[in-house]
Amino acid sequence: HPFCPISFLLDADDLKPHDVGIEPSMSCFKNADSKGPPRVTYLHFYDCPKFSFGIFCLPKSAVIPLHNHPGMTVFCKILFGSMHLKSYDWAKSAPDNDNNALETSDGARLAKVNTDAVFDASSETTVLYPENGGNLHCFTARTACAVLDVMGPPYNRADGRDCSYYDESPYLSSSGGDARYSWLKENHSTFEMKGVQMPQRFIV
Repeated sequence: HPFCPISFLLDADDLKPHDVGIEPSMSCFKNADSKGPPRVTYLHFYDCPKFSFGIFCLPKSAVIPLHNHPGMTVFCKILFGSMHLKSYDWAKSAPDNDNNALETSDGARLAKVNTDAVFDASSETTVLYPENGGNLHCFTARTACAVLDVMGPPYNRADGRDCSYYDESPYLSSSGGDARYSWLKENHSTFEMKGVQMPQRFIV
């Protein structure tokens, strides 16, 4: 039977790398070019109008920059390795009744930290939603790691679900800084991943 997102949600915490045909010795988990940043590889298993399913493969120190998931729900499970995850949601109000606006004149928006922690294969599946749960996030690999990812619905520019990247800057108020908040401003990122289409036999 075809891969089912419901069965994934039920079984994700028990998934092992061999269940999806990967292992840490694969070349995509090694930094082949010591002169540049480690390259992220995306193993693409399946997509349809309702969801997509794949695995991000990060060599040690690789980074997936801060980006958003507009109108999407995303399930992530680390299959092996460890990574630092930082995520935000758009702020609905400024902290401590501060009178600062939620958007600056140069287009930066105020966001509140949802998660700032290290995760590994023992961590449970994380879920982000369109309006909460850390809809904007970035990954930094502490070791080589693999992250299984299910997005529903998937990115689709024509439907208003394009991926945007952001720069962070500290939030400052009249009473000082507040580490729970940051200004996020969309940038013109040059981040690219290597995409690999995986055999359909891994999702049956």
